[in-house]
Amino acid sequence: MAMPIWGKQDTIIDVTQAREPNWDPKCCIYRVPQRLRNVNENAYTPKLISIGPVHRNNCELKDMQKQKENYLKVFFLRIGKSQEEFEYIIKKNEDEIRRCYAVEISLPEKKDFVRIILLDSIFIIELFLRNYEGQRDEMDYILSKPCLKNGIMQDLILLENQLPFFILDRLYDRSGFTGIRKGFLTLACNFFFDHKELSIDEMRGVRHFTDLQRHFYHPPIRRFAEHSTEQPHSATKLNTRGLIFEKLEPQGQQQEENSLDEKRYLLHIKFKDNLKICPCINCKWPTVCLKSFPSLKRLQTRLLIPEFVVDNRTEELFRNLMALEQCHYPGDAYICEYIKLLDFLINSEEDVELLVDKRIIVNLLGSNTEVAKMINRLCREIVGTKSYYSKVTKKLNDYYNNDWFKRTASLRNVYFRDIWRSTATVVGFVVLLITILNFVRPFVFTNT
Repeated sequence: MAMPIWGKQDTIIDVTQAREPNWDPKCCIYRVPQRLRNVNENAYTPKLISIGPVHRNNCELKDMQKQKENYLKVFFLRIGKSQEEFEYIIKKNEDEIRRCYAVEISLPEKKDFVRIILLDSIFIIELFLRNYEGQRDEMDYILSKPCLKNGIMQDLILLENQLPFFILDRLYDRSGFTGIRKGFLTLACNFFFDHKELSIDEMRGVRHFTDLQRHFYHPPIRRFAEHSTEQPHSATKLNTRGLIFEKLEPQGQQQEENSLDEKRYLLHIKFKDNLKICPCINCKWPTVCLKSFPSLKRLQTRLLIPEFVVDNRTEELFRNLMALEQCHYPGDAYICEYIKLLDFLINSEEDVELLVDKRIIVNLLGSNTEVAKMINRLCREIVGTKSYYSKVTKKLNDYYNNDWFKRTASLRNVYFRDIWRSTATVVGFVVLLITILNFVRPFVFTNT
């Protein structure tokens, strides 16, 4: 018979405090997930200036604290109001500000928190005001040095280096400036996109500067589909099948605005099937063979892709936009889907070279190999649940797998590879036709 164990009692553990806190709808500023940070930690870390509480203890960023203090003094001299008045606004909104930061971010106590938000907010507002007013005074430590301004601009778009947009907007409104018609959002758009007349209606409701960058890339109206394992082939493989890669030009815009519009409509990738003369006659087969003749371009199947400028800041920008989507917009991750499509199209430097030749990619890195590596690395550890370019992907695969296009592409590569071989083929065909006609003429046109 088993002996009872005396003194042993049932233990009830209250695990409510150990549960993961509920996600707050106001939350919009996150620490970059470690799996993404491990791929390229440098892309998520500020180099010149700390904004907000996340990197406040980074000793390498202390040099800019003096500039923040200087901007703070100048700002209050400019507006003629007390600092305490702005501190009160922050204290009044402190709970809402704190809720914007993810639970894994350690926030300072009340007094230090208010000080950080005030100092960083006023620095940003004063910097944007000076930039909008066109100040290039040599006495201004930041705006007089383009490399410093660009470095700070790059730090201000990092996901971990953010302040909630609403508090910047409220502090700016309190300052009493009346010369800028549409408020702080106009200042921000002018600073980041260098365009005072940019329409900002579509950018309202942004949560911070990383989100502002995401709103800038205006996506086409397109429904997300369920995630598919279907993957398109590389650009060079599609090119061998006769697919035309063409740069998508912005339509209906003034010439001086084209550069900005090309950036805004980066995501507008379109698959254009060739024209059909009638339902029974498809123009694909002759146009694939005669691809070298530009006049037939409109009759060919084309993939229209907007210009994509690749420079030293591209990877950092898109990594932070993609990290934001992974944390905040997992069901609406159109930036991630765009990069994924590029990742499928670009597998080697030959793919990059093709897109550079078509003026689709502007390579400011110098090396096509580096561009290919950068694009392929961007999608590491990126999780997708829905597909934004599913229709484009399906059309590309249907085009590539079509047996007729395989044969016509082979014919083109042999007889119509370039303008000279195409001309020789046509001339040879004409000579053959004349020879045949001369041969049959005595039998057809006999003297009566």
